[in-house]
Amino acid sequence: MKHWALDTLTGIRASYGREVRAYFATPLAYVFIAIFLMLLGFFTWEASRFFDTGAADLSPFFYWHPWLYMIFLPALSMRLWADESAGGTAELLLSMPVSITGLAIGKLLAAWTVAAVTLVFTFPMWLTVNYLGDPDNAAILLTYFMSFVMAGAYLAIGAAVSALVNSQVLAYVIGVVVAFVLTAAGWPMVLGAVSGALGPGIGDIVAKFSFLTHFETAERGVLEFRAFLYFLGVIALWVALNVLWVSHRRSAAR
Repeated sequence: MKHWALDTLTGIRASYGREVRAYFATPLAYVFIAIFLMLLGFFTWEASRFFDTGAADLSPFFYWHPWLYMIFLPALSMRLWADESAGGTAELLLSMPVSITGLAIGKLLAAWTVAAVTLVFTFPMWLTVNYLGDPDNAAILLTYFMSFVMAGAYLAIGAAVSALVNSQVLAYVIGVVVAFVLTAAGWPMVLGAVSGALGPGIGDIVAKFSFLTHFETAERGVLEFRAFLYFLGVIALWVALNVLWVSHRRSAAR
């Protein structure tokens, strides 16, 4: 057990540093951050007509997080394993005497770091609402935290899918589809259709698996521990699938 833990920590350090350098040594991270912030700003200020609401809060800002994460975060994670296959470095990486779990966690943490940096760059919006009024800053901080945790869930899905296929484009498409299903499951239009066709009980079950359902509680300034556990559970599940699929690839290469 101790040996496995050391191998895991070694794998995390090795893959995390390698992936963070890869993100910021190329235009990828900078382009991602710039485009994400521009679109988030547009949807917050223009599409949501922020200044017409007369309310000094960030509800219109946080409303768009799941939908933009659904599109952008699979693009951030699609290269994590698929790029190894395309570049011919997968065999070398998997031959290293480190835990696959450590490699998978390190890669996820690297992508999560880019997402965290992106969220930090949105803090001027927080300052803006404080300038305009007297918002509930504790609620805003809570929603930021849950948004960060939710981002990890989206990235875990994308990273696992990247380990399943060899093409970055295919990894992106599958990642977006899975993320869309888990996001739209809590959309009122979808819930209404499911409840009408299969009954309210099935609709409630579907809603419980939606990112929207669990994130909306944080948007209301309420910390539900089960929502936090849900996102952690999603991360753990997809990291486990990531490890399983990479382990299968290692076994097949031998």
